[in-house]
Amino acid sequence: MCQNCVNNVFPDRGHTCLENGSYLMNFASCAQCNKKEMIKIHNKEEREEDQEEIITYQHVCRNCDHVIAEHEYRFCVEDGYQEYQMTCLLCGSGEDSISILPDDPRKGMDLF
Repeated sequence: MCQNCVNNVFPDRGHTCLENGSYLMNFASCAQCNKKEMIKIHNKEEREEDQEEIITYQHVCRNCDHVIAEHEYRFCVEDGYQEYQMTCLLCGSGEDSISILPDDPRKGMDLF
């Protein structure tokens, strides 16, 4: 991972969790070749561990193949909620939790 290629290291992305793609707004330029070209995805792997889906890949400079960042996305269903997590030097850190029920019980609790 290259901290010199990004504007902000692991920016807080709130509830945003990307399972593919790149957060180009945070890409400064490639520290190796100094170009700001489109980023390619390399070595994408999808696996399942303990009923959790894990997707990993590398963000790579299209011009010189310099590795900009390692991206990890996780998804699982736990206690009636879909849980999402993302960690990446370029794309940032984010997590979200969504009820699998039509009406989220946590949202009803906010009314009182």
